[in-house]
Amino acid sequence: MSIESPCILVCSIDMKSGFCFGCGRTRDEIAGWMNYSPESRRQLMAELPARLETVERKPRRETRRQRIARERQDS
Repeated sequence: MSIESPCILVCSIDMKSGFCFGCGRTRDEIAGWMNYSPESRRQLMAELPARLETVERKPRRETRRQRIARERQDS
């Protein structure tokens, strides 16, 4: 069984906001992700785009997930 996740393999926490630069979750949310219900995960994932707007810097490199998505679009 696959668990939906917002992880993009850019795991670094913005010290000012406390959110991951890649996915927007907090350390506690990342650690507890497997224990969340599917509904709780979806609710949290809906909040992540707004959270990512608050981080001070954005990832500078293309992530593995972004590269795979881009390659799928190009083919």
